[in-house]
Amino acid sequence: MKITRKRAKKLYEVLEEEKEKIREESKEEDDGYPYGKWERQRKEVVERLQDLPEFVEKAASRIEVERPNRGRKQKLDPAQKTMLFLFARLTQKSNRDMEAILSLLGPVFDVDVSYKTIERLYSDEEAKMVLHNLFLLLLERSDVSGDCSGDGTGYSLQTGKHYRSEGKKNGDKYRYVFRLVDLKTGMYIGYGYSNKSEKEAYKNALEFVKKHDISFHKVRLDKYYSNRKDIRKLGEDVEPFVLPKENLSNFGYEWHEILNRVKEDPYGFLKNYFKRELSETYFGADKERFGRKISQRREDRRETASFATAILHNLFTIRLPPP
Repeated sequence: MKITRKRAKKLYEVLEEEKEKIREESKEEDDGYPYGKWERQRKEVVERLQDLPEFVEKAASRIEVERPNRGRKQKLDPAQKTMLFLFARLTQKSNRDMEAILSLLGPVFDVDVSYKTIERLYSDEEAKMVLHNLFLLLLERSDVSGDCSGDGTGYSLQTGKHYRSEGKKNGDKYRYVFRLVDLKTGMYIGYGYSNKSEKEAYKNALEFVKKHDISFHKVRLDKYYSNRKDIRKLGEDVEPFVLPKENLSNFGYEWHEILNRVKEDPYGFLKNYFKRELSETYFGADKERFGRKISQRREDRRETASFATAILHNLFTIRLPPP
């Protein structure tokens, strides 16, 4: 059916009415927390962490390293560098604090490094390649569904700055990320970083998923990504769930298709769309657990620090889909 401006406005009003119904239903629902399922998944996280050294070794085996015959021999191989880097990110300690910690653990783990070595890991090409391979290996193990939610957020470069509470957001204060999370497994399947805008991070995340042929066929997006250009970037194989802006006037093919789905089942469309809240939940949890500030000064190191958060999330995530 052809969607006119008048019909689009009416559909928008219907969606607003259905929103209120869903909000009221959410208040009434109280099924109790599934502690049994949570405990089972917590054990899976422990197993995932126990297998991490093996996965890192496998990720390292997929890279080819050519080193000159001359010069100082490196203390750490690519797998050791990666494990040390992830440990440093997980502790959220400064490089000097990490040096002190490692001086205590050194006799146990046979490692002796300075704080400068730890900082250099953020720009170490070998470690970055292993991290990249590790991200993909974790997805292979998890059997992701491709049914996703996507959203962007910012990480502060200054102590005390909070992205959502800041009225004006600029590149001098924040760095932007966009992550696609798989609804079935809770794993991040796509990641994008930018020092310019959320939109650029969004573009980079989509390119990441497509480049590596990661399963991706359905996604929920915020209104910020509701214009035709952003929807078109998803590709014809991806089914978008996104809400129209009130002043939507220029539909195009993309919005005709979405609005026809809204017309067929407004309630079902909204219930599906609100699964997007998982992205916001995970962003908040990740910032609490792995830090909301990026302290590195070099841009390439900032990107590596941000990417590490996505990997740590995939290691620790627990996903309990609603019934």
